[in-house]
Amino acid sequence: MTDQQLSAGDLDLPTTDQLLPELAEYVAIPSNSRSASLETMREAAQWLAGQLAQIDARVVETDGFPVVRGDWLGAPGAPTVLVYGHYDVQPTGSLNEWVSPPFTMTIDGDVIRGRGVTDDKGPVFMVLKVLQAFLAQRGGLPLNIKLLFEGEEEVGSPSLPDYVRSHADELAADLVISADGAMWRPTEPSLSIASKGLVSLSVFVTGPAGDLHSGRFGGTVHNPTHALSKILASLHGDDGRVAVPGFYDGADDLSAERRAEIDAVPFDEEEYRQTVGVPGLFGEAGYTTLQRLWERPTLEINGLEAGGKYTVIPHTATGHISCRLVGTQDPDRVVAAISKHIDSLDLPGVDVEIRSDKGRVPAYRISPDHPAIIAGTEALNHVYPDEDVLLAVIAGTLPATTLFEEALGAKTLFFSFSTADEKLHAPNEFLRIHRINEGMRAWERLLILLAAKLPTASSVKVGE
Repeated sequence: MTDQQLSAGDLDLPTTDQLLPELAEYVAIPSNSRSASLETMREAAQWLAGQLAQIDARVVETDGFPVVRGDWLGAPGAPTVLVYGHYDVQPTGSLNEWVSPPFTMTIDGDVIRGRGVTDDKGPVFMVLKVLQAFLAQRGGLPLNIKLLFEGEEEVGSPSLPDYVRSHADELAADLVISADGAMWRPTEPSLSIASKGLVSLSVFVTGPAGDLHSGRFGGTVHNPTHALSKILASLHGDDGRVAVPGFYDGADDLSAERRAEIDAVPFDEEEYRQTVGVPGLFGEAGYTTLQRLWERPTLEINGLEAGGKYTVIPHTATGHISCRLVGTQDPDRVVAAISKHIDSLDLPGVDVEIRSDKGRVPAYRISPDHPAIIAGTEALNHVYPDEDVLLAVIAGTLPATTLFEEALGAKTLFFSFSTADEKLHAPNEFLRIHRINEGMRAWERLLILLAAKLPTASSVKVGE
């Protein structure tokens, strides 16, 4: 198949009216990786594999939930890309907060609602439909493609590192393209050139052997909730800066050039304040809101568990903490710094235990001059000819990016048509319907551009 045949005119892509019933089938599978059964997760994986049987898509078992793999290697001499995404979803949260059942995809005006529609089932679905159209209408793809869709992204991808490292030769590619990772905002197209790292831990404070009557025993023991409050309050200064010695190691201050680049991005702080619904914005002193969001590390208290609204002194109290990392911050050193800081506090009469979670992810960055960013920008310009493409930063974490760079030597291009305001991880998750067609058109153009622009550096032997 020649380049001219592949790029001659647009593909005849299905309409959203044709696609929505099929996407609803996928959303209906409650593939919540925190609580779903292995059978449910396999059902979601098998649904994906069934979409691309013509390229040998298949379900492959791992030490955790299965991955979906597929390969089309029919373009000798062309680059090879690995398309990554995930089929697992977040828990629903309180069902009372949903305006419609979370696993019943619902059309609500110009959006569809349902758990996973924007993270990451909808964006992955768009890729599948473009590949189907290429294969059906052109008999092949513009370049070699491998697929890797996992079922544990929302729990930190614990099984993915072993799988990728043990199958590195099989997964070798010149570039990874992630269908995960939302655009910055709905007002302009964007590509992300960085994402933050992540490490999380929990602090367990234990006092008496059991809950105590607060009248009979009050004032005689150290209440675990008081001790936990002291611990958590010690983690930040009044200026919003993290007060843990060594926390900022590897998080260099922003250069004047980078500050100027961020300041040039249109950003209305008052509009942002109103959107998040707070009386005022707050964060590390010395940086604007957008500078903090894109380029500064954070330490957040995600949850507290202790007692309740009744008159006891609880015997345990737990705090859950997560840190988003930047630059060359080392997740292990961050955990060690927090642990050392907490150990240094004077907390008589209680025991304190710190347990860090397994998933630890460094920060990731790709150069704005990388051929993938250039091709992605051109693809978005093709779909949005009247808009400038913004190079943004994902303030969240995609665990697979640094893994792919380490194990495969390949950078990752974020190419998702989710947007950051679509209630990812929250009740009433939604996806703008018009994004489906726009996303498919952009993926079509991207694959054609990468076939021409992406250097071939991998050791893949086409046909094997």
